[in-house]
Amino acid sequence: MQSHARGHLVYAAGGVLAVHTERGTSIVPANRVAWTPAGFTHYHRAHGDTDMRIVFLPPSLARLVPDHPAVFLASGLAREVLLALTGPRNYDDAAPGYSRSARSRLLRVLVDELREAHEQPLHLPEPRDDRLRAIARMLHESPGDNSSLAELGTTIGASTRTLSRLFRDELGMTFYEWRTQLRVYHALVLLADGHDTTQTAYACGWANPSGFIAAFTGIIGTTPGRYRTGRQTPARAPGLPSHE
Repeated sequence: MQSHARGHLVYAAGGVLAVHTERGTSIVPANRVAWTPAGFTHYHRAHGDTDMRIVFLPPSLARLVPDHPAVFLASGLAREVLLALTGPRNYDDAAPGYSRSARSRLLRVLVDELREAHEQPLHLPEPRDDRLRAIARMLHESPGDNSSLAELGTTIGASTRTLSRLFRDELGMTFYEWRTQLRVYHALVLLADGHDTTQTAYACGWANPSGFIAAFTGIIGTTPGRYRTGRQTPARAPGLPSHE
């Protein structure tokens, strides 16, 4: 666990990252950028063969992006700027790096690109209520568990109505929305570890691969097959299922 005086961007040039803060977990698939504001206690976890790049923002630019953890899709220009800012020119002492003014210009271009991008629905909020935390533990351990909210409530001693209210008030989403995001997070980890679409679908609780593909595409913006093979440029806006 660590925190920084400056906010920072973490870019997954390959693989899958998870950024954990007190607010929850940001899932960062390849070609996404996670923003963690200054002062947030956090840690990173990599899944699979991951290429992680980190860029810190000065306060003058950090104020232009959200004051909460967020994930953005990296545009082609943002990707090139991130790679340039974290490439050998800046990490290798023997190579001439960018001047301070050039680096400042590149950072401004990067922030401008992020301001034009939509936040991705890839932040899984962390419950605070003990009853929700108990459900979260169970489903993190067994993401394929298809128990209804009523069945889970019986296990922990809480009514469906109470749990539904807590999910809405604390996390800003329904139980089923939250569980779908949790399952997609686990799916990204399995895909990064080399599992195929069908194996991943069943392991994460979908009754068939087509349902998994639709849910995955709705959140990630590309199909599991394209994601797994590295063809990750979204062909459509997130939220529209694909038949691929």
